[in-house]
Amino acid sequence: MFSGSIPALATPFRDGKFDEAAFRKLIDWQIANGSNALVPCGTTGEASTLSNEEHHRVIEVCVDQTAGRVPIIAGCGSNDTQNALMHMQFCEEAGVAAGLCVAPYYNRPSQSGLIAHFSYLAENSTLPIVLYNVPSRTVTDIKDETVVELVKRYPERIVAIKDASGDLSRVADHRMGLSKDFCQLSGNDELWLPHAAAGGRGAISVTANVAPALCAEFHEAISANDLKRARELNDRLFPLHYAMFSDASPAPVKYALSQVHDWFAEDVRLPLCNASDEARAEVDKALEHAGLS
Repeated sequence: MFSGSIPALATPFRDGKFDEAAFRKLIDWQIANGSNALVPCGTTGEASTLSNEEHHRVIEVCVDQTAGRVPIIAGCGSNDTQNALMHMQFCEEAGVAAGLCVAPYYNRPSQSGLIAHFSYLAENSTLPIVLYNVPSRTVTDIKDETVVELVKRYPERIVAIKDASGDLSRVADHRMGLSKDFCQLSGNDELWLPHAAAGGRGAISVTANVAPALCAEFHEAISANDLKRARELNDRLFPLHYAMFSDASPAPVKYALSQVHDWFAEDVRLPLCNASDEARAEVDKALEHAGLS
């Protein structure tokens, strides 16, 4: 269903408010530079600092500006099952392609709790679900056997996974337990190449915010089995992958975007702070290495 370079879009703020005009420009720039789908209101989109009203407005603007040119996978996750369902029901009406549903954070549910949570969402909404496993943030890990059970229960509803566990063996584990057609997307930019080699379809990427054309070309090289070109591009992008996490994300990527576009402000919301001087220096160096400055 999904493949390629899929940016986890940063949400621009200006004077403390959602900067709709900048977000529309970002969407057009992403599509013009080859991004295969868009993800608003994910981790990089600072969904955890958005009110429900703002969250839905960001998705509305993304749907309107995209105008069907690429699919939208909208962030629908919450540590509250009912709130996650509310986001999914809104997204159904808004016309997005799927909901990105993170494992409930803070509550630390058991694997049985995860199955119950995602089963409830699948049974009470017709929106396709992309599971999002990022245990470094949620503390809870969606184990391989849990993914397999959920997909087997709801093959028409649970259609993909964004795996940010950092464990490349997961790709083969999922392939062994499920159809090889199950869509696996890397959630770690620095692991995109080996993830693809193991059977991944692409990446929901932080780096693609600032380097959409390079990330799209990288995916095309992988798809064409042009390993030489893929390695060249991976080497070019690799410092940027790490620079995006040189401070609390998404502060570094917002700083990077502000260096590439004068219409994108670097502002983040508390409890996050703008990128430190050290992080800015690392981002600047990585942008230069990638040929983006």
